[in-house]
Amino acid sequence: MTKPRISFEFFPPQSIDAAFRLWDAVQDLAPMQPDFVSVTYGAGGATRDKTLETAATIQQNCGLKVAAHLTCVGATRAETLATADAFAAAGITEVLALRGDPAQGSRFEPHPGGFASSEALVSALARTGRFKIRVAAYPEPHPDATDDNADVVWLKRKIDAGATSAITQFFFDADAFFRFRDRCAAAGITAPIIPGILPIQSWEGAKRFARRCGAKVPVKLDEAFQTATRDGREDLLALTQAVTLCDRLIRGGVEDLHFYTLNRPNLTREVVRALGIQPQTVLEKVA
Repeated sequence: MTKPRISFEFFPPQSIDAAFRLWDAVQDLAPMQPDFVSVTYGAGGATRDKTLETAATIQQNCGLKVAAHLTCVGATRAETLATADAFAAAGITEVLALRGDPAQGSRFEPHPGGFASSEALVSALARTGRFKIRVAAYPEPHPDATDDNADVVWLKRKIDAGATSAITQFFFDADAFFRFRDRCAAAGITAPIIPGILPIQSWEGAKRFARRCGAKVPVKLDEAFQTATRDGREDLLALTQAVTLCDRLIRGGVEDLHFYTLNRPNLTREVVRALGIQPQTVLEKVA
């Protein structure tokens, strides 16, 4: 099996204990030599400063290339571009440009004077010439998609605006990704589309995530996890499911995989090792 390039997503800590867990996760996964790691932006722009601090610390102290998330939510154009300037000043040269999620329970509404869409944000970032820009893609319909082809249309617009690659929302069915990839190719999209993989730390939690983002939950997989949980084999099934999904994607021509770690490294590390990627270095512990 061909070894893929890998990348990991982390989120900024909200407490001292969470900060220790994050740094432990980064140190556990950094020896797997990811191509890059991403740092998320909270719903409603809630973690803007923490995203900058976390991304800068990882890049400066851990020797990893960081793609910092940047969204349109909760800020004017000037404020959003000032955040991008701060990323650049910290040495961050990659951005994952997103529309972003509004506060829970509300629908997205552009901030007065803010960017109305991720396409507009990508275009503005591209004009600065400072960043490699990544964007999001949705193999299964985004909850706000107006029709089955909307996600392909939006991705094409973001690529045309200056993005150079896309990372997908997580999914459980490899065929959903392959169908989406084919539709993107037919629409003239040639930029790399990186599958997003969610190693299942908790099946009930994964289903809640899936409901929020529109990912379909296969009935057979739900039944399998219910049985495995009852029998105390949920961890084994989670590992098997993730490795099987990744293997299917790799055999289908995928060269890059992006793992949503939830700042919990153990399962992601075991999946990556099962794909034939072994740790190469040991980092000093971040104080």
